[in-house]
Amino acid sequence: MGEKQPAVRLRNISKSFGPVQANNNVSLDINRGEILALLGENGSGKTTLMNMLSGIYFPDSGSIEIDGKPASIGSPKDAFDYGIGMIHQHFKLVNVFTATENIVLGLRDKGKFDLEAAADKVRSICDAYGFDVDPHQKVYDMSVSQKQTVEIVKLLYRGAEILILDEPTAVLTPQETDKLFAVLRNMRDDGKAIIIITHKLNEVKDISDRVVVLRKGEYVGEMKTAEASTQEMTNMMVGHQVTLNIDRPDPEMKYRMERIRVSHLTVTNREGVTKLDDVSFSAYTGEILGIAGISGSGQKELLEAIAGLQPVESGSIEYNVDDNVSEQLIGMDPLKIADMGVVLSFVPEDRLGMGLVANMDLTDNMMLRSFRNGLSPLTNRSQPKHLAELVVDELEVDTPGVGTQVSKLSGGNVQKVLVGREIAAAPTVLLSAYAVRGLDVNSSYLIYDLLNRQKGNGVAVIYVGEDLDVLLELCDRILVLCGGKVSGIVDGRTTTKNEVGLMMTKLGGGEAS
Repeated sequence: MGEKQPAVRLRNISKSFGPVQANNNVSLDINRGEILALLGENGSGKTTLMNMLSGIYFPDSGSIEIDGKPASIGSPKDAFDYGIGMIHQHFKLVNVFTATENIVLGLRDKGKFDLEAAADKVRSICDAYGFDVDPHQKVYDMSVSQKQTVEIVKLLYRGAEILILDEPTAVLTPQETDKLFAVLRNMRDDGKAIIIITHKLNEVKDISDRVVVLRKGEYVGEMKTAEASTQEMTNMMVGHQVTLNIDRPDPEMKYRMERIRVSHLTVTNREGVTKLDDVSFSAYTGEILGIAGISGSGQKELLEAIAGLQPVESGSIEYNVDDNVSEQLIGMDPLKIADMGVVLSFVPEDRLGMGLVANMDLTDNMMLRSFRNGLSPLTNRSQPKHLAELVVDELEVDTPGVGTQVSKLSGGNVQKVLVGREIAAAPTVLLSAYAVRGLDVNSSYLIYDLLNRQKGNGVAVIYVGEDLDVLLELCDRILVLCGGKVSGIVDGRTTTKNEVGLMMTKLGGGEAS
């Protein structure tokens, strides 16, 4: 029996964006009946390479073969015609449509479209691979994992044989991740070629058959997953030995005091939907309090309420200056909170929408912090420039220089700039939302180290994260939110991933403390 022919053969693929070489001479094969993990640091060219396969970009040079025949993929429609589909991190679904309506949207059919026949075909695809989808359910009623499932079924409905998933587990609970992996294995066993782009190396070990590593836009090697350790994968990605242990020093009990006390906090959004319902907890100096919950459980609103960015319906947020003096934060805007001597460094979920200005350079973005100090941006650029250089150096930001526009940086490097700037504000309370979202392993560990240094300085750190493995390794205590309510508060050192995952979906419960 001869060697199996790859479903996709990429040869000498190169792609540049101006002076930035995203991919340089990359060659790799993608096989049917295999789950391939594509690994690399931020800016290594993983997503760019897959965007060329899915028709979003066109290579500057090189060739693509599908099933042994030359292919020219100039648009997503061309990719579909070759049986290639990509599921991006941000789903492209119409909220008011049902699952079936979204799946068939844009397809042409002669005569009147038979929606019920389409729903039957959706059911048969779901039955074949183990998907859990109600064809008639509206998207606005779906969980994140259900929406992702609709995106995958949409590709299969259109005949996709080669599926690319970009960070597929970023916002899934452990239980939802297990379900997704079971389905991906079924699809692999049915002969599909599956490529996943992810930073979670424990999941790479769990789901993939083979790993391909890119570094600085170039192919550096591959290995069979069964024969590789997470340490070997990381070293290949980064190019040198990386320590993969998150330090978790014990809180200094002699300095410990209650810094923030949230009592019976209720927040309702403009549409009248309750986002936080009677939430109470305390955050202490010298500890990292993790916040866990499925996407949209109120994490964003909680941090914004403490930072003075979110109107509060009822409840109180007290900031304790010391053991004898406390201040009420509700009703204060962020500047008033800062004027009171309360420094709340906030790394928002939407880094470019709320955190940085895309068309300004790194130095100017650092200066945004200094306006409130009365410094004239026209006369004093030396401090922000020094801070920008410090952040670039300390966090290994990949940029030609501090005069580079933020919009020219990769997403991961934008995140490093934002986190570095906020931490440099010497906070007493550091609110961090998704500080490592989309960051590679090396960058993430730099951020964890920075958070631990803040903890060691007596800062009360409140960390909202998506990766439960990290929450369990980094945090002293973990507050679990479910549908805007507190499911419980557990000890980060003794709890399990499964316990937290169950609490996130209201199936379990921990003792609040």
